[in-house]
Amino acid sequence: MPTISVNRDSLFAALGKTYSDDEFQDLCFEFGLELDEVTTEKQMLIKEQGDQAGYASGVSEDVLYRIDIPANRYDLLCLEGLVNGLLVFLGKKTPPKYRLDKYEDCYSLHLTPATAQIRPYAVAAVLKNVSFTKESYDSFIDLQDKLHQNICRKRTLVAIGTHDLDTIKGPFVYDALPPSDIKFKALNQQKEMTATELMELYSSHPQLKQYLGIIRDSPVYPVIKDKNGVILSMPPIINGDHSKITLNTKNVFIECTATDLTKATVVLDTLVCMFSVYCGKTYTAQQCKVFAPDGTYQLYPELKHRRETINVDKANSYIGIQENGDKLAELLTRMCLPTEHQDSVLSVEVPPTRRDVIHACDLYEDIAIAFGYNNIPRRPSSVVTCGAQTQANKLTEQLRQECAHAGYTEALTFTLCSREDVATKLGRNIEDVAAVHISNPKTLEFQVVRTLLLPGLLKTLAANKKMPLPLKIFEISDVVLKDDGAETGATNERRLCALYCGRAAGFQFVHGLLDRVMALLTTPCSKDGYWLRQAEDPAYFPGRCAEVLLRDTVIGKIGVIHPNVLTAFELTNPCSALEINIEPFI
Repeated sequence: MPTISVNRDSLFAALGKTYSDDEFQDLCFEFGLELDEVTTEKQMLIKEQGDQAGYASGVSEDVLYRIDIPANRYDLLCLEGLVNGLLVFLGKKTPPKYRLDKYEDCYSLHLTPATAQIRPYAVAAVLKNVSFTKESYDSFIDLQDKLHQNICRKRTLVAIGTHDLDTIKGPFVYDALPPSDIKFKALNQQKEMTATELMELYSSHPQLKQYLGIIRDSPVYPVIKDKNGVILSMPPIINGDHSKITLNTKNVFIECTATDLTKATVVLDTLVCMFSVYCGKTYTAQQCKVFAPDGTYQLYPELKHRRETINVDKANSYIGIQENGDKLAELLTRMCLPTEHQDSVLSVEVPPTRRDVIHACDLYEDIAIAFGYNNIPRRPSSVVTCGAQTQANKLTEQLRQECAHAGYTEALTFTLCSREDVATKLGRNIEDVAAVHISNPKTLEFQVVRTLLLPGLLKTLAANKKMPLPLKIFEISDVVLKDDGAETGATNERRLCALYCGRAAGFQFVHGLLDRVMALLTTPCSKDGYWLRQAEDPAYFPGRCAEVLLRDTVIGKIGVIHPNVLTAFELTNPCSALEINIEPFI
């Protein structure tokens, strides 16, 4: 779920009303959003870089609202889209109607056959007579970054380029050339460099280095050029300095190169819809001809408005309400979906900003949001059965409370992890670990299903090293172990894991929690209850590890984490850990 930061005063000015923090939080909740944090730019810098960042000159202390946005609502990723959505939701304006101006041949974009080797698709648009302010300019740049991280999948699917149209001359060419044949002055650079030199330069750049691998091994790199051969950009890495947009820019040329044409059209439509509000002709963009290598062309942006129909009775039934068609039409209109009601049928106009609406269920969801989930009447289930909490979950809830009472903070970590997390970092061989492997992992971070809760808690500690010591965290969740005797080939096991990180480490820091848990489970510390037996485990310090036995069955381990393990997880302070299986107590 992406998070956007908006200036509170600018937001309230655009909404035409001032809210308290609690009032705005309630408004966000009603609209299906979440106000995550109220902060300032200075506080954010201090959190990220330390106290010295707070003394940096020019750091604003204006109040910022950090708002969590649903991942599929690309239209809410900037101040302009958020304001538009809230004003329509509050009934202060009608949903805007987006229009297209006829294309001009001088702004066409021509693709060469060579682009098929690297990024085969491109789309383009023009915004005319734009009036930028410092705030709207920053929002324009920030929206591009949010889209790059979200739908563009870190520029692998789509890369956006925006240019000052008055500094370049069309028609434009999208080509792919050998790196040695590409030479231009990159954004904010002082001299011209070849593509090879730029790749070397940006290999240590904190932001751009993550994108170099997208094209580095290709024999050709993509470039956008104007009629005079001026290079506008080398997607997906960097734009050219010659055509960079500024506060004085009046006409903007937008190009998106892509490996996925559908995603590219969504990104282009989103950018155009959000910032056409600043054009001389509000909510209007100019189309561009985009010529394929075979000479055929398509017009972009599309800005399609399509119609969907749903039944009033079916919508009421799915949501659990009883409202007439006119009321449901009003609710959908408040969600930027202009709707008409006739003969128990709702005819919904889906604008180009709502590309998340792909099924009738999406419309039912928007009706429920506008109606208010808390306003939907409760009703008993029509299923003839008796629901009840499982014994495992009941015990889990009880132990969670007691661990919290003991001063531990609960963590919720990923069920999937890397092979190194459950093996190499803990001093083990992956072949000796009864782990369930993912056959086609999409990332190195999620290769196997966890066999221990400990690695997840150690990674949680590593991400919170700036917090004051001691750090005491716990988790009660399932691990998965390979089991040839099980029907599925694996079994789940509910475990409790606790971790103490401080200036010193020892049994006493987690042994007290173990005694408390066992006392609550009415299990005495004896041979007939639970007891400890010295053990050796490469994850724990030699001589400071013990097995926890329930009568004569090993149910877990307790001890001091080995320094090598701490180093592997980038921790510098000693830690003590406890991990036990709680299923024998169910």
